[in-house]
Amino acid sequence: MLKLIDIEIAYGQMEVIKGVSINVDHGELVSVIGVNGAGKTTLIRAIMGLKEIKAGKIIYEGQDITDKPAWDRAGLGIGYIPEGRRFFGGLTVEENLRMGCYKIKDEKVINKNIDKTYELFPKLAERRRQLASTMSGGEQQMLAIGRALVLEPKLLLIDEISMGLMPIMVNTSFKIIKELNDSGITVLIVEQNANKVLKIAHRGYVIDTGNIIIEGTAENLRENDVVKKAYLGG
Repeated sequence: MLKLIDIEIAYGQMEVIKGVSINVDHGELVSVIGVNGAGKTTLIRAIMGLKEIKAGKIIYEGQDITDKPAWDRAGLGIGYIPEGRRFFGGLTVEENLRMGCYKIKDEKVINKNIDKTYELFPKLAERRRQLASTMSGGEQQMLAIGRALVLEPKLLLIDEISMGLMPIMVNTSFKIIKELNDSGITVLIVEQNANKVLKIAHRGYVIDTGNIIIEGTAENLRENDVVKKAYLGG
């Protein structure tokens, strides 16, 4: 479904992604783990079209999308849950969800997709007229996920979903991601919490200072001595 070929990304003269290649097949849940500053967020933003790449190609469902703007990528079925949730704080929950439906013209489809989100997150239904900025961090994370889902993505890009959440909501977030993947949505998630993400992923990549240093099945990564020592506290 998604293929990154020798991606290079720089900020000015500083190269932060150095020839990275990643594959994500239909139906997979693939993780990219690494410490802060390793290049995870830069990589996921480039896939979404929010960061220009210096070299390489991004292929989605056989189509070269390297030069397509972010809104076109969203229209092709790529959803994005950004780091830090990033919603419209001055809008209500429902207004935020409607903003996520910007590519859909049929009001019936918009209402159907929002209702499906409310079924997944009943708490959002209770808060539908509440300003997003006044909700808890966990509720805001639900909103960020729901806003990505209303466009019915085929591929979901997720950036550091556990950041800033209480432990119980971290567990809930990963459970939801696993359920979304089980429902047929392909997922690529970049995450610092290697313990949690490798329990739900099929495969994973380890990124360090802009390079992929290890890749393999999630099970093999959990048993890898380097991964255990650096990322799993082993």
